[in-house]
Amino acid sequence: METTEKFINYVKKMQAYSEAIGLMYWDLRTGAPKKGIEQRSQVIGTLSSEVFGMQTSDELAEMLVELENNLESLDLITKRTVEKMRKEYNMSKKIPADEYRDFVILTSKAESVWEEAKEKSDFSLFFPYLKEIVETTKRFVSFWGVKDNNPYNTLLNEYEPGMTTEILDNVFGELRNKIVPLAKKIAESPNQPKTDFLFKYFPKEKQKQFSLDILKQLGYDFNAGRLDETVHPFATGLNRGDVRITTKYDENDFRTAIFGTIHECGHALYEQNISAELEGLPLSTGTSMGIHESQSLFYENFVGRNEKFWEQNFSTLQAYAPEQFGHVAVMDFLAAINESKSSLIRIEADELTYPLHIMIRYEIEKGLFNGDMQVEELPQIWNDKYEEYLGVRPTNDAEGILQDVHWAGGAFGYFPSYALGFLYASQLKSAMLIDLPHFDDLCANGNLEPIKDWLTEKVHRHGSMKKPLEILQDATGEGLNATYLVEYLEEKYGRIYQLV
Repeated sequence: METTEKFINYVKKMQAYSEAIGLMYWDLRTGAPKKGIEQRSQVIGTLSSEVFGMQTSDELAEMLVELENNLESLDLITKRTVEKMRKEYNMSKKIPADEYRDFVILTSKAESVWEEAKEKSDFSLFFPYLKEIVETTKRFVSFWGVKDNNPYNTLLNEYEPGMTTEILDNVFGELRNKIVPLAKKIAESPNQPKTDFLFKYFPKEKQKQFSLDILKQLGYDFNAGRLDETVHPFATGLNRGDVRITTKYDENDFRTAIFGTIHECGHALYEQNISAELEGLPLSTGTSMGIHESQSLFYENFVGRNEKFWEQNFSTLQAYAPEQFGHVAVMDFLAAINESKSSLIRIEADELTYPLHIMIRYEIEKGLFNGDMQVEELPQIWNDKYEEYLGVRPTNDAEGILQDVHWAGGAFGYFPSYALGFLYASQLKSAMLIDLPHFDDLCANGNLEPIKDWLTEKVHRHGSMKKPLEILQDATGEGLNATYLVEYLEEKYGRIYQLV
């Protein structure tokens, strides 16, 4: 068997292990019995160790060297796979195998402890786990090497290749300077939407049925996925034929489920529409967390909050909740779901203030890994920053420091991807309008297939074959540009609140 074939079979075996691990994580997050969590965490740790061993083996190293010596003879997919595996090998080889296994077990347990701590609104339960996760991650950064004299850059680069605190400080600073005064104008505007009808009892089962209707319209393939309930919504791509999404239902605020489901659908459509040529390879996934978030936020905001989209779907919503929405005009509904006001919960934030939630997490993570903050200080720091940035202060840990699951999984450096995703999505939407100037008409007619096809052609099908900024450049003709998001927010909220 020649080296190329042997290499492809090797990485496909690694992906098979990873798929099994992914399924176990999905089960942990969607209702696995509590008494089985300890053993399940051990099993995940054991299988992850097997993958880690393959990822750092001498056998893989020898294949990589041989293939790298003959790159010109390889097809593009194999070449990109070699490049990706080399990067992962170099990173993983620096981590002692026993420390990696212990970390996987730690984070598997930590997610369940976080869930309990959030339910009880008690940071002290989660604190020892978070402290150990942070300390271990700092040790891993020391193994990997500090990037550009900034430990946090090393973590950023894992989720968004090429991203640095210098870039983010500039982009976030520009956004903040536009968002804060706009939010102030909105708060002072006399044209505030009526929203009381949003917060009425809407049975979970009815919400689920409406969510399923919307998912079908968006193009989610139920022969390649399913919808389940969880504490913190997520999407997981086990393979391109099995991409699962989850949501959370609040019977007194239907927006949590509906917009959360649309958001996760955006992630899923990305994974479901990756080219079949990449099946079973490490390239069969999103190219970065920022590009992934661009897809979820594109659907949540540019489709799911689109005026024409709701002109098409509002009558269906009324049919599911006639007492709640039967006497509400569609324009009043649109103003209500696009209301902008400061809030405590990131996943429930409006489009305008959402980036501020991300900036708070970014600054905390940067402080943690650059030595300016300690884990025990986080609840206080979190609350202070919310008061400073958004003018609201959490009254308990559940609505404050414990609201996100990411840190329980050791996902430091991930949060900035959400804001980058919004920036990318705005830029993609602007480029899409050149090819699909009738975008609003498509939403009005419930014909979203051309939108999905455009995104599949420009983004989805490439998987990890292209780097994030390469995707952006090829799709839009330019690099990252915050102007599109700023203009979108100013136009939209200026219109809703009738700002001069």
